[in-house]
Amino acid sequence: MRSMTIAERRARLGVRHRLAAAGRTDDVAGIARSLVVLHATDPATVFLSVAARSVRAVPAMVERALYDDRTLLRMLAMRRTMFVAPVELVPVLQFSTANALAAKQRRTYTRFIGQAGVVEDAAAFFREVEEGAHRALLARGEATGAQLGADEPRLRTQVDPAPGKSYSRPTNITTWVLVTLGCEGLIVRGRPNGSWISSQYRWSPVEAWLPGGIPAMPADDARAALAERWLRAFGPAPIGDLRWWTGWTLGEVRKALALLDVTEVDLGGTTGLVMADDLEPAAEPQPWAALLPALDPTPMGWQERDWFLGPHRPALFDRNGNIGPTVWWDGRIVGGWAQRADGEIAVRFLEDVGADARAAVDREAARMAAWYGDVRAIPRFRTPLERELTA
Repeated sequence: MRSMTIAERRARLGVRHRLAAAGRTDDVAGIARSLVVLHATDPATVFLSVAARSVRAVPAMVERALYDDRTLLRMLAMRRTMFVAPVELVPVLQFSTANALAAKQRRTYTRFIGQAGVVEDAAAFFREVEEGAHRALLARGEATGAQLGADEPRLRTQVDPAPGKSYSRPTNITTWVLVTLGCEGLIVRGRPNGSWISSQYRWSPVEAWLPGGIPAMPADDARAALAERWLRAFGPAPIGDLRWWTGWTLGEVRKALALLDVTEVDLGGTTGLVMADDLEPAAEPQPWAALLPALDPTPMGWQERDWFLGPHRPALFDRNGNIGPTVWWDGRIVGGWAQRADGEIAVRFLEDVGADARAAVDREAARMAAWYGDVRAIPRFRTPLERELTA
């Protein structure tokens, strides 16, 4: 069995994730493809992930790829997480993951409606409201949830999802319906109402990005295609990492892998998987530094992270497993960073890295400060070190 050392895995990470200097690019869609998808639960992450991997890109270039050229599309997919995906990958995500997610979301929301006793047939009601909202959006071409609520008044139906609980409040079903339509691949989140850190999106029919809608493909083929993309970006890795990243069952993961030509490698006592034609040793890049944002797709690409994270988890993760802003040196995490209220990028090293690394990190911090400009962005999920640096 071929062995792959931690050093080789770190080298592959630096090159394939475009973090080493030689791999950086201003091709926004190309950056997304290198990582399969960009994590987008926090809208700022998309932009800051591009910033870390680019040379001279600016936020307007990401906005152009998303909303003008429309080479990227925002959608819910793996683990019910928001991602920005290259448009050619959308059918793979839709049929490997999003269709099943849509069915699950509909069951959840119709249960809430049924428990509230709002209507006699919650499932039929939800479907009718979905169809009405979709018709209204097709007529408008683009709309906010409030605008669609004016066209389809049933969107303003109020339901308490957890009656009797202190944290629950009656809510309009607008978001439930639009999220489900999005999971079904019928509508998409478009340009936000605000700057690049805003999450108040306008909605558009999917045809605005993909004329004719999302091409159909068999679910098994879609899962195999996504597994291959992940292995080429994140492999070698244990099967458990792929299962965690996709959110699929172990049976679904194994079925997808059975359609691919994969091989096992020794990761130092753990068995990893890699595409059979991807065993060549990685070229060792020049030492590199990077400041990656909270929820960046690189550290969020694996469940087992000790080989690049080391002992720094307590400072850099919140209680729900979300990673905060991280400082990298040559393939491993060595600290954290934060943007302060005055725009300063504050860095804290969690280990001694030497003068060369500190100088390289300082240069990356200056680049990140220039990218932000006048924008101030607090991560959606705050971690201990990020809070300390901004106190």
